[in-house]
Amino acid sequence: MAESNDSHPIPDQLYHTTLTVVDYHLDTSGSTRDFYVLGTHTTVSAAKAFALGALKSLGYQPDDFADYTTRLDTPPESWTHGDGVMVYAKGAAGQELLVGLDTKPNTESLPAGPDDTPLLPEDADQLYYVLQNRTDYNQDKSGAYQTAEIEGCYAHREDAIAAAKGVLGMDREEFAQYDEREDVDDETDGWPFGDEVLVHAVAQTGENYTVAVKTVVGAHRKHGKA
Repeated sequence: MAESNDSHPIPDQLYHTTLTVVDYHLDTSGSTRDFYVLGTHTTVSAAKAFALGALKSLGYQPDDFADYTTRLDTPPESWTHGDGVMVYAKGAAGQELLVGLDTKPNTESLPAGPDDTPLLPEDADQLYYVLQNRTDYNQDKSGAYQTAEIEGCYAHREDAIAAAKGVLGMDREEFAQYDEREDVDDETDGWPFGDEVLVHAVAQTGENYTVAVKTVVGAHRKHGKA
């Protein structure tokens, strides 16, 4: 861990709490899913504590779900929801919510602030996350085989947009199809890849990729309890 000029330590890693929503009610294959970040912390202990209560921050209580379980109350050998998942919840209609942790480098050198959260510059009020989703139709023709990854987080929106365009942009000529728009706010006619998606690409081997810029506020707006 480095030391910043104003004595705030700069952690080498950031610990992101993620939310994956799989909507089996809309599509029984499990191919309809969203991936968001719910918060970022500078210590793993703070991130774990936040993740365990993350669904409450969205307005949910455990008894809102048909099935609700956490790593805290489950023996390790009985946990079946993945190593990075901290909370699993299943609604009565079939929607699944998985809260996980993802550790990534602190590429913007954000110092540690209050409550083990990153200290943002004075001209910033939230983090912007670049998220890449990969759908491999070779593994599952329904599109249910998906992986999502945080490519970076940024204090300024314009930096996140530039980074999002660079995730696949260096290899754009290698794709069978490559679609990009200028900004997530663009009213692009017929853009079918999602409101927050900036880049869509199809590999020669058939895998589909999207790169989006999302915020914690957006996750609360879309997935908070009504």
